[in-house]
Amino acid sequence: MEKKIVLIDGNSVAYRAFFALPLLNNDKGIHTNAVYGFTMMLMKILQEEQPTHILVAFDAGKTTFRHETYKEYKGGRQKTPPELSEQFPYLRELLNCYHIPYFELENYEADDIIGTLSLQAEKEGFEVKIFSGDKDLTQLSSEATTVCITRKGITDIEVYTPGHIQEKYSLTPEQIIDMKGLMGDSSDNIPGVPGVGEKTAIKLLKQFESVEQLLGSIDEVSGKKLKEKLEEHKELALMSKQLATILREVPMDVSLNSLEYEGPNNDQVYELFKDLGFNSLLDKLDRPADEMVAHESVDYNIETELDEQLFNSQSSFYLEMITDNYHHADIAGFGLAAENKISYISVEAALASPTFKAWAENEQYKKSVFDAKRTVIGLRRHGIELKGIDFDLLLASYLINPSESPEDFSAVAKLHGFGTIQSDEAVYGKGAKLKLPEEEVYAEHIASKVAALAQLKETCLQELEDNQQLKLFYDLELPLALILADMESEGVQVDVDRLKQMGDELKQQLSVLEQTIYQLAGTEFNINSPKQLGTILFEKLGLPPIKKTKTGYSTSADVLEKLAPSHEIVEHILHYRQLGKLQSTYIEGLLKVVSDNNKIHTRFNQALTQTGRLSSTEPNLQNIPIRLEEGRKIRQAFVPTKSDSVIFAADYSQIELRVLAHIANDEKLIEAFLQGLDIHTATAMDVFHVSKEEVDGNMRRQAKAVNFGIVYGISDYGLSQNLGITRKEAADFIERYLTTYPGVKEYMDSIIREAKEKGYVTTLLQRRRYIPEITSRNFNLRGFGERTAMNTPIQGSAADIIKKAMIDVAERLDKEKLQSKLLLQVHDELIFEVPKEEIEIMSKLVPEVMEQAVPLKVPLKVDFSYGATWYDAK
Repeated sequence: MEKKIVLIDGNSVAYRAFFALPLLNNDKGIHTNAVYGFTMMLMKILQEEQPTHILVAFDAGKTTFRHETYKEYKGGRQKTPPELSEQFPYLRELLNCYHIPYFELENYEADDIIGTLSLQAEKEGFEVKIFSGDKDLTQLSSEATTVCITRKGITDIEVYTPGHIQEKYSLTPEQIIDMKGLMGDSSDNIPGVPGVGEKTAIKLLKQFESVEQLLGSIDEVSGKKLKEKLEEHKELALMSKQLATILREVPMDVSLNSLEYEGPNNDQVYELFKDLGFNSLLDKLDRPADEMVAHESVDYNIETELDEQLFNSQSSFYLEMITDNYHHADIAGFGLAAENKISYISVEAALASPTFKAWAENEQYKKSVFDAKRTVIGLRRHGIELKGIDFDLLLASYLINPSESPEDFSAVAKLHGFGTIQSDEAVYGKGAKLKLPEEEVYAEHIASKVAALAQLKETCLQELEDNQQLKLFYDLELPLALILADMESEGVQVDVDRLKQMGDELKQQLSVLEQTIYQLAGTEFNINSPKQLGTILFEKLGLPPIKKTKTGYSTSADVLEKLAPSHEIVEHILHYRQLGKLQSTYIEGLLKVVSDNNKIHTRFNQALTQTGRLSSTEPNLQNIPIRLEEGRKIRQAFVPTKSDSVIFAADYSQIELRVLAHIANDEKLIEAFLQGLDIHTATAMDVFHVSKEEVDGNMRRQAKAVNFGIVYGISDYGLSQNLGITRKEAADFIERYLTTYPGVKEYMDSIIREAKEKGYVTTLLQRRRYIPEITSRNFNLRGFGERTAMNTPIQGSAADIIKKAMIDVAERLDKEKLQSKLLLQVHDELIFEVPKEEIEIMSKLVPEVMEQAVPLKVPLKVDFSYGATWYDAK
């Protein structure tokens, strides 16, 4: 078998992935875009190259032997953003799961490791493939070695062979070093000869072949100025060539035999992808063996005659649906565990039985369930109102450890030591292969679940009690599940005609914009193609390329925003992109999910986020864009069910900053809120040491960014990106802020200490988040843990407050027998449908209840408004 070795430049590919992809987060809040991009490239390489040997090389540190020659080598490079640094441990974990060796060596760069190994491999008859984002490595190209450079994004590759280099530059691979010696390399801070660019360097090398021959024949160079420059900067040219030369004799103890590739540990890869939230990549893997394991047999009865003897005052009850979207799913069957007897009840037997309905609707019969919301909605669709739920395994498990929040029963049971239940996917299949098997198969599956549910109840309640979370469970999450069930069942009325009309209007606007863009460009092209757009903007129209990286021209939103003042076409392109997204994602997306009675029933995820926030899916109604007027107008399609009602919106004003003031106990912040000051203006006054009158729009904007940034544990890199300032300016601003508000600084320091001592942090209502990263020996992971420790109590407490408000409002509506209904929760906002005769009552009741939900040292403030549509309510 022919031997083939793949050598990957780890740092370079990770950097390329980080800057090519948006800042993705997994459900733990860890940034994953670099790991995701790296993984996609790795999977592509392994599939296409089928290597027999492989290695990933990393840079060991900032200082290398090249710094002895030139202290400024790689000088001026910005510090690696922490959002990228925190991902490197996961890259190494990824490689461990794939059984791919990686190597770094103090004083040397990844390039040198790759150069050394590629030379050894060539001598031993290997085919060599090198992957990097750095064109410096093209000098290693030979008949046996191909160098693949990432071009656009992460998986678009330009292949460098000696022939390709000859065609592209009219040079040999060895002459790439000479070219760098003459023209320099700004990315590595290699100076080169001032005034000599790529074209001049190539022209000189065609004539003189190498830097040394050129410098020995300067008299033969045409052009007086060029001669003078070469004469004056001889030493610089030689030093630059030396810096650009990849060392191919690194003293390292790595044999090619040790790099043999035997394939991944699929189970470990699967678990890592799940942990990182790479759901789209999971489908490409085989499922781990332990997920396919058959459960231990459960003794159960198949009940056909349902009498009162079957049901008990304390039962575990399980409702099975085989698809996620339970608003449309059919029930597959029921499981019942009462007094050590496990039963399977078919849908037909249950729904035909008055005894079953009477038991389900009797508050006195207490039921333990898995996912109360889903269970209530599933039965409600068949005319049964489930009452008496006193335990929910899904919610209990979520509160015990929100970092482990699967929704599949078998995965939840496994977390609590009950690992013998098959996954739903193993029983029912997935996607197009999803189907109900023989009844005896799923009957046993349902029975095994309800048996586990019965056994796990006491275990979980004990853990909640040990964590002081029983109150959080019984007074907040369990009642909230029933309120969310009502909200989901009710749904939100949609004016379908208005939505379609908006779609037509957007298509018209897009068509006009398209013609305007073509006119300004002087030609027709595919506006959605970054490559074609780059050619138009930077070559045809001659705009300055802001991010002309090794991948080509960047046309990302941030680049276009910086280019906007340069040419009027840019604003039109930005607007075109925004309207295109509105049309495809929101107009068309919403029309697909409108039910027969013209309502949209979103699904609220109560057991998903680590901060306790609710999220919304199928569709996500929390995410309708409102910065753009056309986006806000989508809310015009959300209307009351009755003509004599209005949409009423009430939202907390700056709730997270108020929670910060309370938790940090900072005198200045508390005083600002007690006086009712605009907090961003007050912050600008304090940080810039100016009077209220002297605070301009820019000062307030910066103060607002840092106020909200502090809540989210923002880094100087993140703040600099938000404000368009340098990282040094951003770091100075954060420093001034913390000096101004010493209580906030003390809170940050103390919460990090507490997290290190306990391993977790808590919210005001005792919601926990475990942070194992806080004690990591890895600097970047520890930094992530510290930021998480700082922001979780703030975000989590804000989430607790609005959940408590939802329960309190629902109780008041019920107590006062009002017709008003709670429809949606959108972050810090509650949306109601209110009959016109109740507007006056609700205008007092809702703010009063929301502002008193949880007492703080500063007042909670609620703003409200109402109108004929959701749009008019804001």
